[in-house]
Order: sequence, then C-alpha cells, then structure tokens
Amino acid sequence: MLSDRSRDVVRATLPVVSRHLPEIARRFYGHMFAARPELLDGVFNRGNQAEGTQQVALAGSVVAFAAALTQDTEQLPEHLLQRVAHKHASLGIHPDQYAIVHEHLFWAIVDVLGEAVTADVAAAWDEVYWLMAYALVNQERGLYSARGVSPERVWREWRVESRRQETDDVVTFVVRRTDHRSVRTSLPGQYVTVKVPMPDGVHQPRQYSLTRADDGETRQFSVRRVRGGAERPDGEVSTLLCETVQVGDVLTMSVPFGDVVLDDSGRPLVFVSAGIGVTPMAGMLSHLVAAGSQLEVHVLHADVEERTFALREQVLADVRRLPGGTLHTWYERGAESTLGVDGVFEGLLDVDDVDLPDGAGYYLCGPLPFMKSVRSALLTHGVPARDIQYEVFGPDLWAADLVTEESPDA
Repeated sequence: MLSDRSRDVVRATLPVVSRHLPEIARRFYGHMFAARPELLDGVFNRGNQAEGTQQVALAGSVVAFAAALTQDTEQLPEHLLQRVAHKHASLGIHPDQYAIVHEHLFWAIVDVLGEAVTADVAAAWDEVYWLMAYALVNQERGLYSARGVSPERVWREWRVESRRQETDDVVTFVVRRTDHRSVRTSLPGQYVTVKVPMPDGVHQPRQYSLTRADDGETRQFSVRRVRGGAERPDGEVSTLLCETVQVGDVLTMSVPFGDVVLDDSGRPLVFVSAGIGVTPMAGMLSHLVAAGSQLEVHVLHADVEERTFALREQVLADVRRLPGGTLHTWYERGAESTLGVDGVFEGLLDVDDVDLPDGAGYYLCGPLPFMKSVRSALLTHGVPARDIQYEVFGPDLWAADLVTEESPDA
C-alpha cells in the first residue's frame, strides 16, 4: 500500500496533476512513440491515438488509482484494474513493458510540471505508478495462467469459414482454428483481439465481442464498419475487415478475455444495448441457450430502425429458446417491426416502458451517453450499482469516473 509520507504528497498534488494529466499523457505518448515506434505495431491502436481517447483514458485511470490510494489504503480500485488487465492480456503485454512506460511517463511529468516536481513529489508518484503496475502485472499473470498461455502465445491463426452481411455496416465472421493446439472456450460476454496487417505494414489490434457460444473449433464475431465524418476518418481496421476479408483468409486472433461476463447466481437477467452494443449481449444469450438456461431473461435494444439492428434474427431466435425470455426494441424512426418482438417503441430507450424483475443483474453496452442515461435511470429505480455491469468499446473513458464517484470516501 501507499506509504504515509507518499499518501500526503499525492493527496496534496492530486489536483494539479489531475489538471495537467491530459497534457502529460499527450507528451508521454509522443515521446514514447518517437523513441519506441515498434509499440505502434501490434500493441497500440493508432486510431485512438489520433483521436486522443487513449490519452484521456490513461489520465482518468491514473488519477482514479491515485485518488483511491489516498482514500483507503487497504482497498485498490479492483474494477478499474480488472478492466485494464484484461485489455492488456488480450494484447499480450509483457511485464517489462511497464518499465518503458514508466521512463517516458515520468519524462512527461517533469516536462509539463517543471520545478513543481520536487524529489518528494517524484518519489510519491513513482510509488503510485509501481503500485498500479505491479497490481496489473499480477492480474495479467493470473489471466495468462488461467488461459494456459504466455504473452507470446496469446496469438494464433484462424481461417474465415463464413461471412454474413448483417446490415449495411455490420459483417459477422465465423472462423475456424488452423492447428491442433488445445483451445479453451470463451466465457459469455468476452472478446478477442484481432491483429490485422495494414497496407503500410503496421499491425493494428482491435477488440471484438464474441457473438455466439464457441466449441473450441469455431468462433464468431461481428464487425461494425466505422464510417468517418468531418472530425474523424473511416476506421482503418473495420473498413479493411468488412471490405476485403473473405472466406478462406487467415486472421490472427488472441485467446478470449474480458471482465464483463455473466455471473452464475441464478437471478433474472436484463440485457440493455444500443446499436453495435448488442454484440456481447448476443454472445451471452447464445451461452444461455447452449446451457439450457431456465432463467428469466429480458433483452432491451435500441437502434435507428429494424434494418440497422445487427444480429436481430439470431437474438430473437435465442430469446425464443429461453423459457423466460422477452425482447423489446426502441427505434428512432418509428415503432415498426416485422420480427414479432414482445414490444416495440418509438424514440429513445426508456426502462419505464417495460416491467423489469426485482433482484436482476443488468448488463449494458452501447454509446457512452446511452449507458450513462440507462444506468442513472436504473439507480433512480433503486437498482444497486453493484448489480449493473457495462462494456465499453475502445478506451474506457467512464471507468475512472465511476471509481472516483463511488469510492466510499469520495
């Protein structure tokens, strides 16, 4: 735990570090990639770097971790650490890479804060960094061990067996393993990292939720093509996958990871999603069907219209296979449906439109504003925060806020 001396220093300097951390993170990444450009090949998502979202996520997580250490020296922000550790494990991160990050991060801290970084300040934040790093290394070691792999053996090749155009922008891929190494099945809700060689020779990693229960021989995931606009370009990996990858092509994928998985408490389940956020929900539903579940399960999904609802036929078929399953949809362009769902509404998803079971576990996935709105509504209805899990695609800009907001001393 953080020493008493360092805790006092961190508590006193937390406001100024927090205020400057976005700039520290920006300079840190620039400095690190200039010195170690190989880290952009297969480790860091350069799309997130261009947008600055990775820097914001780093800033929030470091501040949250430091704040937690100053508030309760006996308790680490486990939710935040688990989320980062799973993402790192899916990329095959090595323990020695933390030393590289440390070198360039502390260069950036001094570069931004200058003389304010006294020997005591540097020592205190150094202690924070290594406490966080060692906690992550230990969690990642456990994740690798549980999957029976090392960082180097996270990756393997899979051949595309089929591809299906779900919507104008979403393609579902089914892949089959190409070797005889043992494969452990995924847990419901997990994702894989797909590492794709780009035209310039740089490998880019992206995480995609597994959308069907797997048997170790095949896996299914769905990709939404990210279309650009005035402020961002088209997604380079999603465009390549959706436009060029065909049956017979080989993809490099990680073993499954992800901390948002179904619990086995036997209570009712409520899945709430919007847009491509349906993908982890589809995976969970498929696992429930494969297990012959008798649980009460309610699926609430929001989309632009029915034809943009990816995996809709699979989701409905799985809901109908569950004795206590229901599916309700909300469409921005009108309450019209040919699916035969249990309820269809016009406009934004509103949990007040449906009757929800007492004591349920909730799983959310979709755009961040959507999840914040749904979570707030559920909390207002008395759902405990501990019963609401969420999955964020890309850097988790929300995790640090939740850790800080819900700290017992915050």
